[in-house]
Amino acid sequence: MKYSFEMLFLALVVPLLAQEQDYGRTRPTVAVPEELTVTFSAGNVELDFRASYLANEAQLFTALYEGLYSYNPVTMEPVRALAARSELSPDKKVWTFTIRSDARYANGDPVRAEDFHAAWLSLLDPTRNSPYSSLFDIIEGARQYRLGLVSNPQSVGINAEGRTLTVRLTAPASFFPSMLCHHSFSPIHPSMLNVTDWSSHLPVTNGPFTIVEKNADRIVLTKNPYYWDIAGVALNKLTIRLIENATEATALWNTGEARWIAGDVDIDALTDRSGIIVNPLFATHYYYIRSAQRPWNDYRVRRALVLVLPWDEIRKGYYMPATTLIYPLSGYPQLNGLTTTNVEEAQALLTEAGYPNGIGLPELVIKISPAADAARVATIMAAAWIEKLGVKVRITITPYAQYFDAMKQNDYTVGSSTWIGDFADPYTFLQMWRQDSNLNDAQYSDSDYENLIERSMTEEGQQRLSTLAEAEKLLLDRGSIIPIYYSPALNIVDTDEIDGWYPNALDIHPFKYLKFKPYRTLPGVAHKLSPYIYTTGYAVER
Repeated sequence: MKYSFEMLFLALVVPLLAQEQDYGRTRPTVAVPEELTVTFSAGNVELDFRASYLANEAQLFTALYEGLYSYNPVTMEPVRALAARSELSPDKKVWTFTIRSDARYANGDPVRAEDFHAAWLSLLDPTRNSPYSSLFDIIEGARQYRLGLVSNPQSVGINAEGRTLTVRLTAPASFFPSMLCHHSFSPIHPSMLNVTDWSSHLPVTNGPFTIVEKNADRIVLTKNPYYWDIAGVALNKLTIRLIENATEATALWNTGEARWIAGDVDIDALTDRSGIIVNPLFATHYYYIRSAQRPWNDYRVRRALVLVLPWDEIRKGYYMPATTLIYPLSGYPQLNGLTTTNVEEAQALLTEAGYPNGIGLPELVIKISPAADAARVATIMAAAWIEKLGVKVRITITPYAQYFDAMKQNDYTVGSSTWIGDFADPYTFLQMWRQDSNLNDAQYSDSDYENLIERSMTEEGQQRLSTLAEAEKLLLDRGSIIPIYYSPALNIVDTDEIDGWYPNALDIHPFKYLKFKPYRTLPGVAHKLSPYIYTTGYAVER
């Protein structure tokens, strides 16, 4: 998932001490409120999950849509949602799901297995170019269908009959239930299936909440009266405020109107800092060198560019500087990332590729957002490439609102992204670099890489993780990725006030589980807060 706002986490650590009896903001006036207001950073919110890829949309979708599995709010492990039962064949390649008999949309219509079947095929439609369609490649025939290599949807390994959904995989995939938590695997109500523009519609949803109002600055949701687990939903109403700037969001927190700030915020202006929560996130901010055109499709040229970069200077000031693409996971092999500068080797590689002293290389264009730190990093990289390799470099600035779309164009060489894993597995990062992935903004194409990913699909356990690590090492060694830092998650939410909200590595907090705690003032009790990292917000992707 791409951040809706790019968090540049600087190494300024401030210890805080908050007094319970003096919060500095308005507290609830009723014992247990049933309405929650949350702020997201402003932007065009895409309600059609087939076209979505931003982090704030993924959070919103936990209220609106539900698939076969959903996220455990604490561990992010998959828990059954609309799948009443599941069975796995002896060869671990065929999954059979039975849909809950009480699964309903917000208008009372039943959720059928066919709704999953139709939604998934719709998302795979090659004319739609859905961002997450390559996630479905684990399903038999899905890749060929989404690429237009075959036109018969019956060739895709998805079958529906009554309440039974059968899915045939290309290989055993122990992470498949985790993948099914992602919103792209949700069903779609038949009335919305062929609607191409959802911006003027209030979609018929099947999650714990449904939209009753949507305009430029807010989205209002109420409890879905037909939700199968309505007894487990405490809140009656959700209001998502779409905020233009940090000052406005901070004011809503200070007055007590907003109880959770999930976007940009002005830390210094908070009158109550008891709600500051920072936790490790399965996310990485990185630059990438595009392989779409010559000579950048020659890995020797890309590696030469990477080898002259002054890593300590580039990564200076970040709380968690990154030397690899994938944030360290338990059991995943530790890689020797990008830490070495070797100008002589870089110059030799350029000469070997036919560009001695940079002669013959075209202008290299670095495309950045208006963020101050983006300009800093781009300037450092440009100076190294000009001085050490004789490369002509130009830096262009694209407004935040257009930046993600601009990454799809072919008018630049180096861009940046911040990616948050959609589930806790290396594949969520590595699938983006496959040559036919819709998320492959770098236009990376490498048969060695493809072979490693394909091999991992036939493996399990530690053997699979070792193969995936080998694939990541290839990306690093062949100069496609310039990792900068691992991104912590920042939220402003008072967990002494709101139950069901837990820090986690995906920064996804299902709305279903949120509820207010009965408020009691405890005079004289002080809480020592963990140090937090000061942040500034800039537009990015997830």
